[in-house]
Amino acid sequence: MRLIPRKMFFTRGVGVHKEKLTSFEMALREAGIAHFNLVRVSSIFPPRCKIVPKEEGLPLLQAGEIVFAVLAEMSTNEPGRRIAASIGVARPADHDKYGYLSEHHAFGQTEAEAGDYAEDLAATMLATTLGIPFDADKDYNERKEQYLMGGEIVETTSITMAVTAEPGGVWTTVVAAAILV
Repeated sequence: MRLIPRKMFFTRGVGVHKEKLTSFEMALREAGIAHFNLVRVSSIFPPRCKIVPKEEGLPLLQAGEIVFAVLAEMSTNEPGRRIAASIGVARPADHDKYGYLSEHHAFGQTEAEAGDYAEDLAATMLATTLGIPFDADKDYNERKEQYLMGGEIVETTSITMAVTAEPGGVWTTVVAAAILV
């Protein structure tokens, strides 16, 4: 039996609780995916896979179902500490080829910084498999232009959750996920 997802949606959430595990559960609830048995998979964007809105993807799944996910998470109980979790995606122009997803977890980054970094990770992985030359020392925005101008990478995007941790010694957890359907 082959398991090649045909659809994917992105989601994110944040949870706060005195227990670390419960803050993770709360983040999954906010993301709308706590009622699934999540199985983490590596980061290949399947050929011919369609990105759909979360509202379209969720009804295709049932509570308790084993669901494959690329999941990024970050937790802290240090008040005032900024945390971020991001999923980046890079899709090739040729939809018969596979793309890449990346998971990025960070302290101190803004939502924009973490999202750009996750996109850069995914685009760099895709560029290396497609044989696209790039200069790793260049700024991501410069490389992104190079990737797009080469015509092989059609799109990069990301979903990110970044927050500043709550006071009072409670755990704050952020998640970002790509859910494969």
